[in-house]
Amino acid sequence: MVKSTVGKRGTVANHNYTKKSKDPNGFKTFEDFYPFYLGEHSNVTNRRLHIVGSTLGLILLLLALITGKFIFIFIAFLQAFGLGWCGHYYFEKNKPATYPLYSFMADFKHLFEVYTGKRSF
Repeated sequence: MVKSTVGKRGTVANHNYTKKSKDPNGFKTFEDFYPFYLGEHSNVTNRRLHIVGSTLGLILLLLALITGKFIFIFIAFLQAFGLGWCGHYYFEKNKPATYPLYSFMADFKHLFEVYTGKRSF
């Protein structure tokens, strides 16, 4: 298990987004994966595109529930993944992580840490 470090905003994993090596045997736990995920998002523009994409995605999902227009669900996923992938391709110069469930969980943990002030935007 990877320990969290204390950054200037509180206790968070990989507070400075240091690149971490990929476990050749795969990640067994989310706690082991999350520091790697953060290292794959060391570029501030990439991180911001993820935060904006996730936020807009949540708003669009809520809009779909309120209005009953479920096309908003499709648009939510399209724009959230689109912004994230653009961030990786154009700014981070890497490929999105290939751990779908852990990556999805990490996106929202990262979003929560930004909104609660544990990480800067």
